[in-house]
Formats: sequence, C-alpha cells, structure tokens
Amino acid sequence: MDDIDPRWLDDTEQRAWRAFLRMQAQLTARLGRELQADSELSLADYDVLVHLTDPAGGRLRILELARELDWEKSRMSHHLSRMVKRGLICREECPADGRGAFIAITPAGRAAIEAAAPRHVETVRRLVFDALSPDQVSALAEVSERILEQLDSPCRTPV
Repeated sequence: MDDIDPRWLDDTEQRAWRAFLRMQAQLTARLGRELQADSELSLADYDVLVHLTDPAGGRLRILELARELDWEKSRMSHHLSRMVKRGLICREECPADGRGAFIAITPAGRAAIEAAAPRHVETVRRLVFDALSPDQVSALAEVSERILEQLDSPCRTPV
C-alpha cells in the first residue's frame, strides 16, 4: 500500500464528522425501532416496498432493485427470501430472459406499506424536519446531494 500523507481533520471537521456519525446511527436505530413497533416492517423491508411501489405494475428486475438500494447480491437474496416467506413480495420469471427474474409487491405488501407509511412519515417529520428551519432543510438537501455526487463520481486522487 502506498504511503499517504493524511490530511487530518481540523477541530471543526472532526466535530461535524463525529456528530454526523452519531446522528446517523441514532436516527437509523430510532427509525427502525419505531417502524418495527408500528408496522412489523424493518427499515430494509420498507425500502424494498417503497421501491416496488414506484414503477407501474409494482415490480422490478432483481438487479435493478439491488442497484437502487445499493445492496450486495448476498444481502439482496437473503432479504428478499425472507420477504417472500412473509408474503410481502413474490418472484416472477422474466419471459424475455429465462435467467432473469422480477420482484413484485403482493397485495399484502402493498397493504403493509400503505399502513406503515403515514406513521413512518410522521416519525421522520418529528425526528428530523420539525427540528430544522426551512433554510436548514435546504442546506441539508444541498449537502446530501453534493456528497452523493462525490460518491457517484469516479475515484479521484486527493490533491
């Protein structure tokens, strides 16, 4: 491995980074607990179901769903199998491609997401947006979008 001269974080960056990590962990944990208690869905279940409610027909190719969720193949396979067993989704063969398959939301899955969404949105509003001013919401969106652009760009060598 090449020796890298680290560009250490200054005090302000360190404070921001540590607060971000703590906030992300606590927010994810709280959202997960409240969603599970309210609807018996995990955050992962909810993410899958949300992505399946977006397209017409309520189904996506497995690889497309994995790409949208940014999940590894193994995680995707195991999680979808658990959701199939619970009746939230089903696998459908792809007639145009014998090797491919679709994941489709079932009526039970649609009912579950429709029942969970109002409380989940209220939880998100209470834990995040009620604590922020409109300017802070705009700043959060801008910062998040900028970091996502950085993550989506090809690897860059630090200057």
